[in-house]
Amino acid sequence: METKEFSVRRVFQMSLPIFLELLLQLLVGNADQAMLSGYSQNSVGAVGNANQIINIAILVLNMLCTGATVLAAQSLGAGDKRRVTIISSVSALLVLTSGLALSAALLLFPEPLFRLISVPDALLREAVQYTRIVALCLTVQGAYMLVCAILRSYGLVKEVLFTAILMNTLNIGLNALLINGLLGFPRLGAAGAAISTNISKVAGFAFALVLLYRRTDARFLPRALARPFPMRELRGTLAISLPCGSETFSYQLSQLTIMKFVNRLGTAAINAKIYCYMMANAMYLYSVAIAQATQIVVGYLVGRRELGAIRERVWRSVIVSIAVSESLNLVIYLLAEPIFRIFTQDPAVIALARQIILIEFALELGRSVNITMVRCLIAAGDVRFPVGAALFSTWFIAVGLGWLLGMHFGMGLQGLWIGMAADECFRGLLFVLRFRAGTWQRFAEKAQAPLQI
Repeated sequence: METKEFSVRRVFQMSLPIFLELLLQLLVGNADQAMLSGYSQNSVGAVGNANQIINIAILVLNMLCTGATVLAAQSLGAGDKRRVTIISSVSALLVLTSGLALSAALLLFPEPLFRLISVPDALLREAVQYTRIVALCLTVQGAYMLVCAILRSYGLVKEVLFTAILMNTLNIGLNALLINGLLGFPRLGAAGAAISTNISKVAGFAFALVLLYRRTDARFLPRALARPFPMRELRGTLAISLPCGSETFSYQLSQLTIMKFVNRLGTAAINAKIYCYMMANAMYLYSVAIAQATQIVVGYLVGRRELGAIRERVWRSVIVSIAVSESLNLVIYLLAEPIFRIFTQDPAVIALARQIILIEFALELGRSVNITMVRCLIAAGDVRFPVGAALFSTWFIAVGLGWLLGMHFGMGLQGLWIGMAADECFRGLLFVLRFRAGTWQRFAEKAQAPLQI
């Protein structure tokens, strides 16, 4: 396959199934919130706060999968399929141990964590219950993400989409039964949503694992970890995953801090934030999809040592990402009233949410650049700069400026959102300058040669 066709057409072909998979997950997640809003507004707030904590664990596991995605793509690009099995087995060990540790933390200490972010007492019991149930299958969720990451490295994005369709269809069906107690099932509310999530993740993991063994050469083999232990692959995975994981952990902690501020603003602000996050997820969904596809392609090109093709591919992806996210933002802003009335009839929440969506125009501009640039820089081996930039910007700008405007000067949720928008735009500018300078090429040239077995 020619490089131009590989880097342009292939990205588009891969991004569409990834986008549909993410869209399905978003719709199901929003359906969960919509079902819970019919059950209780307190349940919406409880699950929204619980997901702030749970998302930290999920994103840490996802970052371990990012290391596997990058190294597997580089190995496949270099024609070294045997190394993919070693990378897969090492990554599985990391996901298993990390998943068990995170599950234990969420099972044992959910209430102190919620106290730290000032969750109102009226929401605390359901938030703790939901978190503990989801934590029971957190390791399975990590394993599912790892299998899907490897499938994507092989370009099997349609298969991952099909798996997501089956899994999320099961999830929403079980939600209908367990949240509101249809067909004689118990009416469990937030606990029912958590049980549905666990059952669907187990089913999704089992189906994805069957696809992996039938369609790829990758395997999870204990003997791949036998003496001599593959330290090279472990170091390579951790060299990507640990910095990314620390950045993700720091970002989520900053979001928890911001959520702590929001919780002090009352129930209307809490629910407006949750509903606006749901809309924001829709805005940057395709940005995530095209970034994931571009990251895989960049990994292949690094493995092939075809660095000259990377620059054009990344710029095109950034432009498309900005165009799509801002267009969706405009549609949501124009239709804000009927959209938010799906979830709430409270005029104060709707008015506040509409103001936040206006600020989202600036936020999504920066975020579109960030999502694509960060993944591509990591795929090229330039890991530390995006991580360092994120650690500085999220705390000093998103949290610091957000607190100054939102809490100190009394701008409320709007001030907090302006701080987050300033953070995204600042980092976007840094990454554009970094990519234009070409520093990433030095890291790509030093990428390890394929392992000879």
